[in-house]
Amino acid sequence: MSKIKLEILGLSSSQSQTGSFALVLGEEGGNRRLPIIIGMFEAQAIAIEIEKIVPNRPMTHDLFKSFAASFHFDVEEILISDLKEGVFYAKIICSDGRNKVEVDARPSDAIAIGLRFNVPIYTVESIMSEAGILLSDITVEESSTENIPAEKKIRKPKQTKDKNTQIENLSSDQLKTMLEVALKNEDYENAARLRDELNKRN
Repeated sequence: MSKIKLEILGLSSSQSQTGSFALVLGEEGGNRRLPIIIGMFEAQAIAIEIEKIVPNRPMTHDLFKSFAASFHFDVEEILISDLKEGVFYAKIICSDGRNKVEVDARPSDAIAIGLRFNVPIYTVESIMSEAGILLSDITVEESSTENIPAEKKIRKPKQTKDKNTQIENLSSDQLKTMLEVALKNEDYENAARLRDELNKRN
């Protein structure tokens, strides 16, 4: 199974789901993006680790790391392994040096844990083909920030003019145009909704 390495590009609050966030993953060395909608607590756990903020008391994912250290096993990698009916699935690949175990997890939890172990994040081509968003034109802004650490590229969400539009009632051509605009504005959360609607029609 050929794996694709991902990096965290951004984290912004969702404009369509209160309390949700859009986590944007990017194909390393490529121009495809994989937006995943996650919960507020998982987004906080990811942001805290990216920014290297040390909480007063251990959070759940920090507890997992301490638990792993106490029982002498380590996390080797995170794999976003499947996509079923719009829901992403992930695996935490663990090892005690002799045996390797795959633990089922939500991608948000898996990534929060993976960051604490400083391990790579992967997915597979089938998921990138189905849910990835291709950036045909890399903007000047993105090109100039390619080497800036991911924590510096976390952006506040852009306001979307089409926020209240019922996308189900739009034509495929209109959706494609809106997708291009969303990508240009780096509104990955809205782009993900448009992408999902287009995928349902194909």
